[in-house]
Amino acid sequence: MKRRDRKRVWKRKKKIAARLDRDNLDFGGKPVFQGTNIDYEMSGRITATAHGGVGAIHTMLNRLDFSKEINEALSLLKIHNPYFESDHILNLAYNVLTGGTRLEDIEALRQDAGYMDAIGAARIPDPTTGGDFLRRFTAPVIEILMDTINKIRQKVWEECAKEDPSFYNKAVIEVDGTLTETLGECKHGMDISYKGVWGYAPLIVTLANTREVLFIVNRPGNTPSSKDAAEWINRGIALVMGRFRRIVVRGDTDFSLTDHMDQWDKDKVRFVFGYDAVPKLVAQAQGLPEADWEPFLRKEKYTVKTRRRARPVNVKEEIVRRREFENQRLLCEDIQEFAYSPTKCDKTYRMIVVRKNISVEKGEHVMFEEYRYFFYITNDWTTRAIDIVFEANQRCDQENIIAQLKSGINALRMPVDNLESNWAYMVIASLSWNFKAWYGLLIPEETESREVVRMEYKKFLTNFIQIPTQIVRTGRRIVHRILAYNSYLPIFFQTFARIRRTKFG
Repeated sequence: MKRRDRKRVWKRKKKIAARLDRDNLDFGGKPVFQGTNIDYEMSGRITATAHGGVGAIHTMLNRLDFSKEINEALSLLKIHNPYFESDHILNLAYNVLTGGTRLEDIEALRQDAGYMDAIGAARIPDPTTGGDFLRRFTAPVIEILMDTINKIRQKVWEECAKEDPSFYNKAVIEVDGTLTETLGECKHGMDISYKGVWGYAPLIVTLANTREVLFIVNRPGNTPSSKDAAEWINRGIALVMGRFRRIVVRGDTDFSLTDHMDQWDKDKVRFVFGYDAVPKLVAQAQGLPEADWEPFLRKEKYTVKTRRRARPVNVKEEIVRRREFENQRLLCEDIQEFAYSPTKCDKTYRMIVVRKNISVEKGEHVMFEEYRYFFYITNDWTTRAIDIVFEANQRCDQENIIAQLKSGINALRMPVDNLESNWAYMVIASLSWNFKAWYGLLIPEETESREVVRMEYKKFLTNFIQIPTQIVRTGRRIVHRILAYNSYLPIFFQTFARIRRTKFG
């Protein structure tokens, strides 16, 4: 960060602090919002954009040779007149990165001269051209695209490992399926799910360490979650194999693929999966000696640093009791384990079972109590059983990533008319989430890096992308002159300086 910029950021921070000072509350007894004489006028020569942070992402991708790698891998256009494959992909990804939620939002960027100047583009493709580009994709080409993106992401990993060798200690691969609804009636490949929802059922493979999306596979809406999951899990394993010292695969009960466990164990891949509570397992758990069950005590979500505050009244609980709805209340939990060999396995694995004591009530009356059993299978025989369960529960963070892809980014919407084209859009739109992860990983300070990697997408857009900047084009430079202050600007400048001086690959 330049000394001049550091000084200017410090001055802006000081001015903001003075305006927000709690002792500065004398406004003459008038409302704080006092602007009455507001007017607008058009700038004659100066261009600016509200998406100044996209220049930092574009610089990062240039340093990673993103366009070069994409253009060498894909051949979808017979003539580049004037756009290349990388131009279309970046156009679609940047539309999402700047807050766009549909293809039509590209038109707003086409009218933003400051935005185009910010990334050095004379012009960008229009929405209909973007849709036509998506229709050129087939399943094999989409797989090539995902492999190319994974090749590029490894350059970021290598740079992180140079700064912190522990980065390669462990890779945690997670897999899950989801449903994406569509109201369209002519979208090829859609189907009706078991929930009665029309749409698609994408499979999503992520890396928990960095919250990156490794693979997205689009499938008809009636596809079981686990279909072809092993193939994509194995692709994820192959991606991290040889780089990360330990590999862990996690998934819920749909992904306890017993016909692949022996091979994963042979490859020294550690796995933790939920397992269906089938009658055979429940009977085996019920047959365990009562004295062998141990209390399962969950950790507190956070440590109280001051003093514990009184809990607010549970309004929902009161209404349920007053109206005598059936209410299920957890009384206690116990944990135990035993050796288990699934039918399709030649080896024996560790089965951990959590027994929950549930009280079923109506109003103030207890109707009955029952036990429910939750099973987890793993090839880890050394870690404490309670820690295995905690680790399995951490997989819930992938639900947050999927929620971000659905609502924060709108990457799982179906803007085109067939399965492959919508699959291509999912992969390209999810790039914006990966751009956030890569940018966060390259932040010099570990604490700030972890914060940005875990940051919600909307907050990232607000603080790192939607930065008002004046664009000044000189002979050999495109200068982004930042016009507003936010508290993340010091991190922004430090990260940009690192990106500028880093030679990836």
